[in-house]
Amino acid sequence: QVQLVESGGGLVQPGGSLGLSCAASGFTFSSYSMKWYRQAPGKERELVAGIGSVGDNTYYADSVKGRFTISRDNAKNAVSLQMNSLKAEDTAVYYCNAERRIIGRYYWGQGTQVTVSS
Repeated sequence: QVQLVESGGGLVQPGGSLGLSCAASGFTFSSYSMKWYRQAPGKERELVAGIGSVGDNTYYADSVKGRFTISRDNAKNAVSLQMNSLKAEDTAVYYCNAERRIIGRYYWGQGTQVTVSS
């Protein structure tokens, strides 16, 4: 059974930091690229950051470049997103995604709420 379980969301003040984690099970984690998406109320889901299967390539949306860092630990089947200098516009539900495009496999977590507010 495939599972992606996010944790670490919560309420943080503007300028603060928060770390998200995603624990994966039920598939060959090291064969999948991992991504974090987010969806704010009334907006479409957007790609925030991504990392290759062995951690060699990373991608960041322009809106989070220099503030967010994605990393993975294939030994622990986990991916993380460190978010610094948070802004109100970072408020959203954050989703962990596993992708192996070559075989058309995509898995999603249930999401974790991040709220940036004073």
